[in-house]
Formats: sequence, structure tokens, C-alpha cells
Amino acid sequence: MKPYITIITIGVDDLEKSLAFYRDGMDFKTESIVGQEFEHGTVVFIEM
Repeated sequence: MKPYITIITIGVDDLEKSLAFYRDGMDFKTESIVGQEFEHGTVVFIEM
């Protein structure tokens, strides 16, 4: 079995700014998976 990476997590201070960088600047698609209803923070999933 060949090892591979399935998920990478990155903690950021400004989620909106980081999302704009990856989505708009690097043209990564988010497929509308942006969770802002979580008690201890928000999350964005970007498929590579």
C-alpha cells in the first residue's frame, strides 16, 4: 500500500482573507463548503 496525504489543516488568524487568497488568488474551488456556525471557530474545505 502506497502512503498518501488525505487532508492538510492550516490555522489562520483571518479566515476570510485566507479564503480569498486560495479561492480568488490561486483559483482553488471551495464548492460552497464553508462552515461558520461552529461554536469555537469556522472552517473551509478546499479540494485539491
